[in-house]
Amino acid sequence: MSVETSVTDEKIKIFIVDDHAIVREGLHALLSLEANFEVVGDAADINEAISKTPALGPDLIITDLSMPGVTGVSGIAALREHNPTAKIAVLTVHNTPEYIRASIGAGADGYIVKDSSRSELLRSLQQVLRDKVHLCARSSQQFVQTTLSRHKSATDETEETVTLREKEILTMVARGQSNKMIARSLCRSIKTVEKHRANLMRKLDLHNVADVTRYAMQNGLMTDTPRQNS
Repeated sequence: MSVETSVTDEKIKIFIVDDHAIVREGLHALLSLEANFEVVGDAADINEAISKTPALGPDLIITDLSMPGVTGVSGIAALREHNPTAKIAVLTVHNTPEYIRASIGAGADGYIVKDSSRSELLRSLQQVLRDKVHLCARSSQQFVQTTLSRHKSATDETEETVTLREKEILTMVARGQSNKMIARSLCRSIKTVEKHRANLMRKLDLHNVADVTRYAMQNGLMTDTPRQNS
């Protein structure tokens, strides 16, 4: 499976962070097979990554969670602070809702478990590069199962700020639906959907689809498996 070439045909620069050399080398070899991927560097821990990445300007950082020194959510936040425009994909053995929620909340754009197949990994990275917050299939299932039981309490506070219609549209946007698709589903005009969408993004200080998806995940609004684009 090859990741789609960007409009400019420029190679996507990737930086790998993992404390196991064999994992770094394996990822480097796998990703280098993709015509528009270029692995520009790697690091064994977050501090080393922070010292290298600003000069390299990676488009995508793939990082483990459990490493010596700064790690976990703090590590993601540190990478985000020093690389504000880069996409960050977590690649880890941990597959629990707590880790997933914390990682997305700290600024990760994707969450992938290490026992994913090569095709699943590449598909996940593709979604992240398309500006979509993405969970791999196994993480999505785990996250949704736990979130279902918490949905009511998690949305109480949201309902005080956002109307029921706006919340419904927010969830549909987070699933990747266009204004036209939402309007058709709700039997409303596109202008009405656009108005609701603009209002909810203003109220919640959200600026793009990735922000909307992250908010929906953090607040338990994604009550079924996120839609995957083919």
